[in-house]
Amino acid sequence: MRLKIKKTGSFKNSKRYLKLIEDASVYDVAINSPITYAPNLSLKEKNKIFLKREDLQPIFSFKNRGAYNKIINLSDSEKKRGVIAASAGNHAQGVASACKKLKIKCTIVMPITTPEIKIKDVKRFGAKIIQYGDDVNTALHEAKSLSKKKKLTFVHPFDDPYTIAGQGTIGKEILEDDNHYDAIFVPVGGGGILAGVSSWIAQHNKKIKIIGVEVEDSACFTEAIKANKRITLKEVGLFADGVAVSQVGKNNFDVLKECVDEVITVTVDEVCAAVKDIFEDTRVLSEPAGALALAGLKVYSKKIKGKKLLAISSGANVNFQRLNFIVERSELGENREKILSIKIPEQPGSFLNLSRIFGTSLITEFNYRKSDLNDAYVLVGVRTKTDKSYQVLKNKLIKSNFVFKDLTKNEISNDHLRHMVGGRINQQSQKNERIFRGEFPEKPGALLTFLEKFGSNWNISLFHYRNLGSAFGKILIGIEDNNSNKLNLLKHLNKTGTLFTEETSNRAYKDFLK
Repeated sequence: MRLKIKKTGSFKNSKRYLKLIEDASVYDVAINSPITYAPNLSLKEKNKIFLKREDLQPIFSFKNRGAYNKIINLSDSEKKRGVIAASAGNHAQGVASACKKLKIKCTIVMPITTPEIKIKDVKRFGAKIIQYGDDVNTALHEAKSLSKKKKLTFVHPFDDPYTIAGQGTIGKEILEDDNHYDAIFVPVGGGGILAGVSSWIAQHNKKIKIIGVEVEDSACFTEAIKANKRITLKEVGLFADGVAVSQVGKNNFDVLKECVDEVITVTVDEVCAAVKDIFEDTRVLSEPAGALALAGLKVYSKKIKGKKLLAISSGANVNFQRLNFIVERSELGENREKILSIKIPEQPGSFLNLSRIFGTSLITEFNYRKSDLNDAYVLVGVRTKTDKSYQVLKNKLIKSNFVFKDLTKNEISNDHLRHMVGGRINQQSQKNERIFRGEFPEKPGALLTFLEKFGSNWNISLFHYRNLGSAFGKILIGIEDNNSNKLNLLKHLNKTGTLFTEETSNRAYKDFLK
């Protein structure tokens, strides 16, 4: 969703940030991050796309700028008391690294949902860590409470003029690059980086559009613009943990209403696709919040051509355990993988006939379990290059009288069904079913090649295949074998060129699939 902002027409609240940004102390801990051209993205999006590489900061995030600028401007008494902050990771690293450099005692309250990589990075700076609550907002309340009880100096992650000014040095660097950008895209959580960047750029170059980008499940700025006041979200999505904030900051909102032109919300799938895009052009694995600005840029660029667009790549502290999810959902976010439910007749050769329609298209997933004597439903994932190629595929299915449904945007399908297709076989077929596991080479047409070699002499009762990007994709196949000589089927399978191991006695099969 795109929401244009009717700006106030003045810089009443933003004006003071010009001097604060000019005087900001950040380069003791931060670098003037490079701006890199993204050739692959530019070609794909038909615009000149650039990335401001805050993922190259010493803590792999822009947060060291604002944290250090705030802490170095504390009074001697405030420093002496020690510092406390709350963060899901990046602000925590910024505060901890600043305190280590300035030799200040540091306590960080982190949600229990914080990725382990960010906890480890905070620990290496010598900070004391307290894990509390499920999200940043809960951790913030706890940090403020501890600040009062123990008389510690609280450092807010975004709602503070010095923090905003520290992040605003990014905007100053962008204009010093003198590349005449048409629009700049900035991630939004609490609004710290957007307030800092927009206050500088809006007051120095009114021609450049400043666009904030939020994940649709934590769009507190969007909702605040709609209501014309700060509101608190009841629930916040945690996938992009770096922007999982329930309320935009007060100081931040005052600036944003004056300086920001538009806010765009994007889906989790679109964020995953942006992570992949950044990797393909930089070989850097961005965290979801770090790729957020680019996801919004891609939405914006769909209706324009030949413009200079810059996205702030804000962080690369990705949770390694999320990579599989990111890879899987990136194809959906790019609208390149389609998930289809296809009805086929329950008879030998049906798989082969269906596979011939897909031809050499890259099959990413194939799920089937026999449960009916007449018809069956197959869940197929297929990667398509363009909308046109997908339409050609659909026309082939229609021409061949296959009934199908597109489940690509079905959340139950994406989150659950594709991992659950299976169940028990009907009792009539149970006695003769045999189960084998094997591997396919990850190349177009591998499924079709196998099915053509397998032929139609045996009926397939179960099939599961998922392309996960390795050299080989693992498959599980069930076959109804009515032949008295049980060696015949195994010999036949080996002739297909795929090595199989029988798993009919496997406990997992017996408990859940037989």
